[in-house]
Amino acid sequence: MLATIMRYFWFFFCLSLLAACQPVKPWQRGSLASEQMQLYQGSLQSSLDDHVYFSKEAASGGYGVAAGGCGCN
Repeated sequence: MLATIMRYFWFFFCLSLLAACQPVKPWQRGSLASEQMQLYQGSLQSSLDDHVYFSKEAASGGYGVAAGGCGCN
């Protein structure tokens, strides 16, 4: 009985993972990049998080330009 329930659980779990993967068309990316879809909607929250990361890790940046950690751009 338990094995059957677990089999159904994993089947529906895998099915839901497959259903959640949707390719994004180029014309849909504008709506996904809107202000309402951002994780942090305000610049204050973003700057506070940057301050916390800098204080804890003694590192800043990493969100604008792709460069090495050694300082050699």
